[in-house]
Amino acid sequence: MPSEETKERIVKVVELGRTALHYGWIPFIIYVGFTRSNPQPSLIMLISPLA
Repeated sequence: MPSEETKERIVKVVELGRTALHYGWIPFIIYVGFTRSNPQPSLIMLISPLA
């Protein structure tokens, strides 16, 4: 059986992973869409809707 310290570390790692996934999911989807589109738009067109 894992010790209490090991259980606490696992919980911290899981919480950190959930936070990273929570804040990184939408930027990841935008990045994938940006790099896979054809023709690939310029970065300024992605950032500024008026460009």
